[in-house]
Amino acid sequence: MDQIFVPGTEAEVVDAVRWAISGRRALAISGAGTKLGWGRPVDAQARLTLAQFADIELYEPEELVLSARAGTSLNDIERRLAQHGQQLAFEPPDLGPLFGVPAGRGTLGGAIGCNLAGPRRIHAGAARDHVLGFSGVNGRGESFKAGGRVVKNVTGFDLSKLVSGSFGTLAVMTHITLKVLPAPEEWRTILLLGADGSVATDAMAKALGSPNEISGAAFLPVQLAAKSRVASISGSGVSVTALRIEGAGPSVAARAQGLRALLGPRGEVGELNDVESRLLWREIRDVAALLTDAKRAIWQLSVPPASGAKVAADIAQRVDSESYFDWGGGRIWLSAASETPETAAVVRAAVAVAGGHATLVRAGETARRIVPAFQPPSGAERHLVARLKDNFDPYRILNPGRMYEDV
Repeated sequence: MDQIFVPGTEAEVVDAVRWAISGRRALAISGAGTKLGWGRPVDAQARLTLAQFADIELYEPEELVLSARAGTSLNDIERRLAQHGQQLAFEPPDLGPLFGVPAGRGTLGGAIGCNLAGPRRIHAGAARDHVLGFSGVNGRGESFKAGGRVVKNVTGFDLSKLVSGSFGTLAVMTHITLKVLPAPEEWRTILLLGADGSVATDAMAKALGSPNEISGAAFLPVQLAAKSRVASISGSGVSVTALRIEGAGPSVAARAQGLRALLGPRGEVGELNDVESRLLWREIRDVAALLTDAKRAIWQLSVPPASGAKVAADIAQRVDSESYFDWGGGRIWLSAASETPETAAVVRAAVAVAGGHATLVRAGETARRIVPAFQPPSGAERHLVARLKDNFDPYRILNPGRMYEDV
Protein backbone atom coordinates (compact mmCIF):
# COMPACT_ATOMS: atom_id res chain seq x y z
CA MET A 1 0.00 0.00 0.00
CA ASP A 2 1.57 3.27 -1.15
CA GLN A 3 0.42 5.60 1.62
CA ILE A 4 -1.37 5.65 4.97
CA PHE A 5 -3.34 8.71 6.09
CA VAL A 6 -3.99 9.18 9.82
CA PRO A 7 -5.99 12.42 9.94
CA GLY A 8 -6.75 14.26 13.15
CA THR A 9 -9.19 16.81 11.74
CA GLU A 10 -12.02 16.74 9.24
CA ALA A 11 -10.04 19.10 6.99
CA GLU A 12 -7.28 16.49 6.82
CA VAL A 13 -9.85 13.85 5.87
CA VAL A 14 -11.01 16.12 3.05
CA ASP A 15 -7.40 16.55 1.90
CA ALA A 16 -6.84 12.78 1.84
CA VAL A 17 -10.00 12.14 -0.16
CA ARG A 18 -9.17 14.90 -2.64
CA TRP A 19 -5.67 13.45 -3.02
CA ALA A 20 -7.27 10.12 -3.89
CA ILE A 21 -9.62 11.77 -6.37
CA SER A 22 -6.80 13.63 -8.09
CA GLY A 23 -5.06 10.39 -9.01
CA ARG A 24 -8.14 8.17 -9.10
CA ARG A 25 -6.61 6.15 -6.25
CA ALA A 26 -8.72 3.82 -4.12
CA LEU A 27 -8.80 4.43 -0.36
CA ALA A 28 -9.29 1.64 2.17
CA ILE A 29 -11.24 3.20 5.06
CA SER A 30 -10.89 1.82 8.59
CA GLY A 31 -11.09 2.70 12.26
CA ALA A 32 -9.15 0.36 14.53
CA GLY A 33 -9.12 -2.33 11.82
CA THR A 34 -11.00 -4.91 13.90
CA LYS A 35 -13.29 -5.98 11.04
CA LEU A 36 -11.05 -5.73 7.98
CA GLY A 37 -11.74 -9.41 7.28
CA TRP A 38 -15.46 -8.73 6.75
CA GLY A 39 -16.40 -8.14 3.14
CA ARG A 40 -14.50 -8.36 -0.11
CA PRO A 41 -10.80 -7.45 0.12
CA VAL A 42 -10.32 -3.83 -0.91
CA ASP A 43 -7.60 -3.36 -3.51
CA ALA A 44 -6.44 0.13 -2.58
CA GLN A 45 -3.37 2.28 -3.17
CA ALA A 46 -3.74 4.00 0.22
CA ARG A 47 -5.38 3.54 3.60
CA LEU A 48 -7.24 6.19 5.58
CA THR A 49 -7.54 5.28 9.24
CA LEU A 50 -9.51 7.22 11.85
CA ALA A 51 -7.46 5.80 14.73
CA GLN A 52 -6.54 9.34 15.86
CA PHE A 53 -10.09 10.58 15.44
CA ALA A 54 -10.98 9.61 19.01
CA ASP A 55 -12.74 11.77 21.56
CA ILE A 56 -16.09 12.07 23.31
CA GLU A 57 -16.96 15.63 22.33
CA LEU A 58 -20.30 16.06 24.07
CA TYR A 59 -22.22 14.06 26.63
CA GLU A 60 -25.41 15.33 28.26
CA PRO A 61 -26.73 12.55 30.52
CA GLU A 62 -29.89 14.45 31.35
CA GLU A 63 -30.67 14.79 27.62
CA LEU A 64 -29.64 11.20 26.79
CA VAL A 65 -27.32 12.44 24.03
CA LEU A 66 -23.68 11.66 23.29
CA SER A 67 -21.48 12.90 20.44
CA ALA A 68 -18.09 11.41 19.68
CA ARG A 69 -15.55 11.26 16.91
CA ALA A 70 -15.78 8.14 14.78
CA GLY A 71 -12.54 6.56 15.99
CA THR A 72 -13.56 6.70 19.66
CA SER A 73 -13.32 3.35 21.44
CA LEU A 74 -16.64 1.73 22.28
CA ASN A 75 -15.09 0.67 25.57
CA ASP A 76 -14.40 4.30 26.45
CA ILE A 77 -17.93 5.31 25.53
CA GLU A 78 -19.51 2.48 27.50
CA ARG A 79 -17.39 3.24 30.58
CA ARG A 80 -18.42 6.90 30.43
CA LEU A 81 -22.08 5.99 30.09
CA ALA A 82 -21.90 3.49 32.96
CA GLN A 83 -20.77 6.27 35.29
CA HIS A 84 -24.23 7.78 34.79
CA GLY A 85 -26.21 4.55 34.72
CA GLN A 86 -26.69 4.68 30.94
CA GLN A 87 -25.89 2.43 27.97
CA LEU A 88 -25.83 1.97 24.22
CA ALA A 89 -29.14 0.15 24.03
CA PHE A 90 -28.36 -1.57 20.71
CA GLU A 91 -25.67 -3.59 22.54
CA PRO A 92 -22.91 -3.47 19.89
CA PRO A 93 -20.91 -6.72 19.74
CA ASP A 94 -17.16 -6.88 20.00
CA LEU A 95 -16.32 -8.88 16.86
CA GLY A 96 -12.57 -8.26 16.99
CA PRO A 97 -11.76 -11.72 18.45
CA LEU A 98 -13.72 -13.30 15.61
CA PHE A 99 -11.05 -11.88 13.29
CA GLY A 100 -8.07 -12.60 15.54
CA VAL A 101 -7.93 -9.10 17.04
CA PRO A 102 -7.79 -8.65 20.84
CA ALA A 103 -11.08 -7.74 22.49
CA GLY A 104 -11.97 -4.16 23.32
CA ARG A 105 -10.58 -2.37 20.26
CA GLY A 106 -13.78 -1.68 18.32
CA THR A 107 -14.77 1.92 17.56
CA LEU A 108 -18.01 3.86 17.34
CA GLY A 109 -17.52 4.42 13.61
CA GLY A 110 -17.02 0.70 13.05
CA ALA A 111 -20.19 -0.18 14.97
CA ILE A 112 -22.30 2.31 13.02
CA GLY A 113 -20.58 1.67 9.68
CA CYS A 114 -21.37 -2.05 10.03
CA ASN A 115 -24.77 -1.39 11.69
CA LEU A 116 -23.88 -3.76 14.50
CA ALA A 117 -26.41 -4.81 17.10
CA GLY A 118 -26.45 -7.48 19.77
CA PRO A 119 -29.21 -9.58 21.32
CA ARG A 120 -31.19 -6.52 22.44
CA ARG A 121 -31.98 -5.60 18.82
CA ILE A 122 -35.36 -7.35 19.11
CA HIS A 123 -36.22 -4.93 21.91
CA ALA A 124 -34.28 -1.75 21.17
CA GLY A 125 -33.57 -1.78 17.42
CA ALA A 126 -30.38 -1.73 15.37
CA ALA A 127 -27.45 0.67 15.58
CA ARG A 128 -28.91 2.90 12.87
CA ASP A 129 -32.03 3.44 14.97
CA HIS A 130 -29.96 5.20 17.63
CA VAL A 131 -28.03 7.60 15.37
CA LEU A 132 -29.33 11.17 15.67
CA GLY A 133 -26.85 12.66 13.26
CA PHE A 134 -23.34 12.54 11.86
CA SER A 135 -20.82 14.49 9.87
CA GLY A 136 -18.46 13.11 7.28
CA VAL A 137 -16.72 13.44 3.96
CA ASN A 138 -18.13 11.93 0.78
CA GLY A 139 -16.28 10.57 -2.23
CA ARG A 140 -16.39 13.99 -3.88
CA GLY A 141 -14.15 15.38 -1.15
CA GLU A 142 -17.00 17.39 0.39
CA SER A 143 -17.75 17.74 4.10
CA PHE A 144 -21.42 17.36 5.00
CA LYS A 145 -23.71 16.89 7.98
CA ALA A 146 -26.96 15.00 8.44
CA GLY A 147 -29.45 14.89 11.31
CA GLY A 148 -28.90 16.71 14.56
CA ARG A 149 -28.89 16.33 18.34
CA VAL A 150 -32.56 15.60 18.95
CA VAL A 151 -34.70 12.57 18.23
CA LYS A 152 -37.10 14.55 16.06
CA ASN A 153 -35.56 16.75 13.39
CA VAL A 154 -36.61 17.93 9.96
CA THR A 155 -33.23 18.39 8.33
CA GLY A 156 -34.06 16.40 5.18
CA PHE A 157 -33.45 12.81 4.14
CA ASP A 158 -32.45 10.42 6.92
CA LEU A 159 -28.91 9.92 5.68
CA SER A 160 -27.90 8.45 9.05
CA LYS A 161 -29.84 5.28 8.29
CA LEU A 162 -28.41 5.17 4.77
CA VAL A 163 -24.77 5.45 5.82
CA SER A 164 -25.18 3.05 8.76
CA GLY A 165 -24.28 -0.38 7.44
CA SER A 166 -22.59 0.97 4.29
CA PHE A 167 -19.14 -0.29 5.41
CA GLY A 168 -17.39 2.94 4.47
CA THR A 169 -18.42 2.75 0.81
CA LEU A 170 -20.46 5.99 0.75
CA ALA A 171 -18.69 8.36 3.12
CA VAL A 172 -16.00 8.65 5.77
CA MET A 173 -17.92 9.34 8.98
CA THR A 174 -15.99 11.68 11.26
CA HIS A 175 -18.44 12.62 14.07
CA ILE A 176 -21.49 10.69 15.28
CA THR A 177 -24.28 11.70 17.65
CA LEU A 178 -26.30 9.02 19.40
CA LYS A 179 -29.25 8.77 21.70
CA VAL A 180 -28.39 6.77 24.81
CA LEU A 181 -30.73 5.15 27.31
CA PRO A 182 -30.80 4.29 31.01
CA ALA A 183 -29.15 0.97 31.82
CA PRO A 184 -31.33 -1.61 33.61
CA GLU A 185 -30.77 -2.13 37.32
CA GLU A 186 -30.83 -5.90 37.06
CA TRP A 187 -30.55 -8.72 34.53
CA ARG A 188 -32.04 -12.15 34.95
CA THR A 189 -32.18 -15.04 32.47
CA ILE A 190 -34.76 -17.81 32.48
CA LEU A 191 -33.59 -21.07 30.89
CA LEU A 192 -35.51 -23.82 29.15
CA LEU A 193 -33.28 -26.90 29.27
CA GLY A 194 -33.13 -29.76 26.79
CA ALA A 195 -35.46 -28.45 24.07
CA ASP A 196 -34.69 -29.11 20.40
CA GLY A 197 -34.52 -26.26 17.90
CA SER A 198 -38.19 -26.43 16.95
CA VAL A 199 -39.47 -26.47 20.54
CA ALA A 200 -37.03 -23.70 21.46
CA THR A 201 -38.21 -21.52 18.58
CA ASP A 202 -41.83 -21.97 19.63
CA ALA A 203 -40.96 -21.21 23.27
CA MET A 204 -39.08 -18.04 22.30
CA ALA A 205 -42.01 -16.88 20.16
CA LYS A 206 -44.45 -17.44 23.02
CA ALA A 207 -42.17 -15.59 25.45
CA LEU A 208 -41.64 -12.66 23.09
CA GLY A 209 -45.39 -12.42 22.56
CA SER A 210 -46.10 -12.45 26.29
CA PRO A 211 -46.30 -9.36 28.54
CA ASN A 212 -42.97 -10.27 30.17
CA GLU A 213 -40.92 -7.83 28.05
CA ILE A 214 -38.06 -10.02 26.86
CA SER A 215 -34.84 -8.24 25.85
CA GLY A 216 -32.95 -11.28 24.57
CA ALA A 217 -33.98 -14.70 23.23
CA ALA A 218 -31.38 -17.25 22.13
CA PHE A 219 -30.95 -20.99 21.65
CA LEU A 220 -27.68 -22.89 22.15
CA PRO A 221 -27.53 -26.53 21.05
CA VAL A 222 -25.80 -28.85 23.49
CA GLN A 223 -22.36 -28.77 21.80
CA LEU A 224 -22.22 -24.97 21.97
CA ALA A 225 -23.79 -24.66 25.41
CA ALA A 226 -20.89 -26.81 26.61
CA LYS A 227 -18.45 -24.03 25.59
CA SER A 228 -20.01 -21.37 27.83
CA ARG A 229 -18.03 -20.06 30.79
CA VAL A 230 -21.25 -20.02 32.82
CA ALA A 231 -20.92 -23.24 34.82
CA SER A 232 -24.64 -23.99 35.00
CA ILE A 233 -24.85 -23.72 31.20
CA SER A 234 -21.74 -25.71 30.26
CA GLY A 235 -22.41 -28.29 32.94
CA SER A 236 -26.05 -28.87 32.05
CA GLY A 237 -25.25 -31.46 29.36
CA VAL A 238 -28.27 -30.34 27.31
CA SER A 239 -29.32 -27.59 24.94
CA VAL A 240 -30.23 -24.24 26.46
CA THR A 241 -32.92 -21.76 25.47
CA ALA A 242 -32.17 -18.43 27.17
CA LEU A 243 -34.64 -15.58 27.73
CA ARG A 244 -33.40 -12.33 29.25
CA ILE A 245 -35.39 -9.95 31.42
CA GLU A 246 -34.06 -6.53 32.44
CA GLY A 247 -35.22 -3.61 34.54
CA ALA A 248 -35.89 -2.63 38.13
CA GLY A 249 -35.58 -5.44 40.66
CA PRO A 250 -39.26 -5.92 41.62
CA SER A 251 -40.36 -5.80 37.98
CA VAL A 252 -37.68 -8.31 36.97
CA ALA A 253 -38.72 -10.68 39.76
CA ALA A 254 -42.38 -10.52 38.77
CA ARG A 255 -41.70 -11.05 35.08
CA ALA A 256 -39.29 -13.90 35.81
CA GLN A 257 -42.02 -15.65 37.77
CA GLY A 258 -44.44 -15.20 34.87
CA LEU A 259 -41.90 -16.51 32.37
CA ARG A 260 -41.13 -19.58 34.46
CA ALA A 261 -44.84 -20.39 34.57
CA LEU A 262 -45.06 -19.95 30.79
CA LEU A 263 -42.10 -22.24 30.07
CA GLY A 264 -42.78 -24.87 32.74
CA PRO A 265 -45.05 -27.06 30.60
CA ARG A 266 -42.34 -27.25 27.91
CA GLY A 267 -39.60 -28.81 30.05
CA GLU A 268 -37.10 -28.21 32.82
CA VAL A 269 -36.67 -24.55 33.71
CA GLY A 270 -33.61 -22.88 35.27
CA GLU A 271 -32.50 -19.37 36.06
CA LEU A 272 -29.31 -17.27 35.96
CA ASN A 273 -28.59 -14.37 38.29
CA ASP A 274 -27.36 -10.94 37.19
CA VAL A 275 -23.65 -11.80 37.01
CA GLU A 276 -24.19 -15.08 35.17
CA SER A 277 -26.64 -13.41 32.78
CA ARG A 278 -24.20 -10.70 31.80
CA LEU A 279 -21.52 -13.28 31.01
CA LEU A 280 -23.81 -15.50 28.95
CA TRP A 281 -25.26 -12.66 26.88
CA ARG A 282 -21.79 -11.27 26.21
CA GLU A 283 -20.83 -14.69 24.82
CA ILE A 284 -23.95 -14.77 22.66
CA ARG A 285 -23.33 -11.19 21.53
CA ASP A 286 -19.65 -11.56 20.60
CA VAL A 287 -19.85 -14.98 18.86
CA ALA A 288 -16.17 -16.01 19.16
CA ALA A 289 -16.64 -17.55 22.62
CA LEU A 290 -19.15 -20.04 21.19
CA LEU A 291 -18.01 -20.59 17.60
CA THR A 292 -14.41 -21.12 18.59
CA ASP A 293 -12.70 -22.72 15.57
CA ALA A 294 -10.76 -19.88 13.93
CA LYS A 295 -10.31 -21.91 10.71
CA ARG A 296 -14.02 -22.14 9.90
CA ALA A 297 -16.12 -19.69 7.90
CA ILE A 298 -18.68 -17.66 9.85
CA TRP A 299 -22.09 -16.77 8.43
CA GLN A 300 -24.79 -14.50 9.78
CA LEU A 301 -28.22 -15.58 8.54
CA SER A 302 -31.31 -13.39 8.87
CA VAL A 303 -34.57 -15.31 8.53
CA PRO A 304 -38.15 -15.17 9.82
CA PRO A 305 -37.82 -16.40 13.44
CA ALA A 306 -40.24 -19.28 12.93
CA SER A 307 -37.98 -20.62 10.13
CA GLY A 308 -34.70 -20.54 12.03
CA ALA A 309 -34.65 -24.15 13.22
CA LYS A 310 -35.58 -25.56 9.81
CA VAL A 311 -33.02 -23.42 7.97
CA ALA A 312 -30.21 -24.49 10.32
CA ALA A 313 -31.23 -28.15 10.07
CA ASP A 314 -31.45 -28.06 6.26
CA ILE A 315 -27.96 -26.58 6.02
CA ALA A 316 -26.53 -29.07 8.53
CA GLN A 317 -27.77 -31.97 6.38
CA ARG A 318 -25.60 -30.83 3.47
CA VAL A 319 -22.75 -28.88 5.08
CA ASP A 320 -20.48 -29.61 8.04
CA SER A 321 -21.76 -26.83 10.26
CA GLU A 322 -22.78 -25.80 13.75
CA SER A 323 -24.96 -22.86 14.73
CA TYR A 324 -26.90 -21.06 17.41
CA PHE A 325 -29.90 -18.73 17.28
CA ASP A 326 -30.32 -15.15 18.49
CA TRP A 327 -33.20 -12.68 18.09
CA GLY A 328 -35.75 -15.38 18.88
CA GLY A 329 -34.53 -17.46 15.93
CA GLY A 330 -34.35 -14.53 13.50
CA ARG A 331 -30.55 -14.45 13.45
CA ILE A 332 -28.47 -17.60 13.05
CA TRP A 333 -24.74 -17.52 13.67
CA LEU A 334 -23.36 -20.42 11.66
CA SER A 335 -19.86 -21.88 11.47
CA ALA A 336 -19.04 -23.95 8.36
CA ALA A 337 -16.02 -26.16 7.76
CA SER A 338 -15.86 -25.14 4.10
CA GLU A 339 -15.80 -21.68 2.53
CA THR A 340 -16.24 -22.80 -1.08
CA PRO A 341 -18.79 -21.38 -3.54
CA GLU A 342 -20.64 -24.71 -3.29
CA THR A 343 -21.08 -24.26 0.46
CA ALA A 344 -22.21 -20.68 -0.06
CA ALA A 345 -24.79 -21.89 -2.59
CA VAL A 346 -26.21 -24.37 -0.08
CA VAL A 347 -26.40 -21.74 2.66
CA ARG A 348 -28.01 -19.10 0.47
CA ALA A 349 -30.46 -21.54 -1.09
CA ALA A 350 -31.72 -22.64 2.35
CA VAL A 351 -32.07 -19.04 3.48
CA ALA A 352 -33.80 -18.00 0.25
CA VAL A 353 -36.52 -20.61 0.73
CA ALA A 354 -37.32 -18.97 4.08
CA GLY A 355 -37.32 -15.48 2.57
CA GLY A 356 -34.17 -14.32 4.37
CA HIS A 357 -30.64 -13.34 3.47
CA ALA A 358 -27.13 -14.53 4.32
CA THR A 359 -23.90 -12.62 5.01
CA LEU A 360 -20.47 -14.22 4.94
CA VAL A 361 -18.84 -12.53 7.93
CA ARG A 362 -15.51 -14.36 8.05
CA ALA A 363 -13.53 -16.35 5.50
CA GLY A 364 -10.05 -16.41 3.99
CA GLU A 365 -9.04 -13.75 1.50
CA THR A 366 -9.25 -16.09 -1.50
CA ALA A 367 -12.77 -17.16 -0.57
CA ARG A 368 -13.86 -13.55 -0.04
CA ARG A 369 -12.80 -12.71 -3.59
CA ILE A 370 -15.00 -15.39 -5.15
CA VAL A 371 -17.90 -15.75 -2.69
CA PRO A 372 -20.08 -12.62 -2.32
CA ALA A 373 -19.93 -11.58 1.32
CA PHE A 374 -23.27 -9.78 1.20
CA GLN A 375 -26.51 -11.04 -0.25
CA PRO A 376 -26.25 -10.44 -4.02
CA PRO A 377 -28.73 -7.66 -4.89
CA SER A 378 -31.52 -8.11 -7.41
CA GLY A 379 -31.50 -6.10 -10.64
CA ALA A 380 -33.52 -3.23 -9.16
CA GLU A 381 -31.48 -3.26 -5.95
CA ARG A 382 -28.22 -3.23 -7.90
CA HIS A 383 -29.43 -0.21 -9.88
CA LEU A 384 -30.29 1.60 -6.65
CA VAL A 385 -26.90 0.79 -5.08
CA ALA A 386 -25.12 2.05 -8.19
CA ARG A 387 -27.09 5.30 -8.13
CA LEU A 388 -26.22 5.84 -4.47
CA LYS A 389 -22.56 5.28 -5.29
CA ASP A 390 -22.82 7.72 -8.19
CA ASN A 391 -24.10 10.39 -5.82
CA PHE A 392 -21.84 9.78 -2.84
CA ASP A 393 -18.70 8.37 -4.46
CA PRO A 394 -18.75 8.91 -8.23
CA TYR A 395 -15.03 8.16 -8.61
CA ARG A 396 -15.32 4.84 -6.73
CA ILE A 397 -12.50 5.60 -4.30
CA LEU A 398 -14.07 4.76 -0.90
CA ASN A 399 -13.65 1.07 0.00
CA PRO A 400 -14.39 0.10 -3.61
CA GLY A 401 -15.84 -3.38 -4.00
CA ARG A 402 -15.98 -4.13 -0.29
CA MET A 403 -19.71 -4.84 -0.37
CA TYR A 404 -20.31 -5.61 -4.06
CA GLU A 405 -17.58 -6.37 -6.56
CA ASP A 406 -18.87 -4.32 -9.48
CA VAL A 407 -20.48 -1.37 -7.65
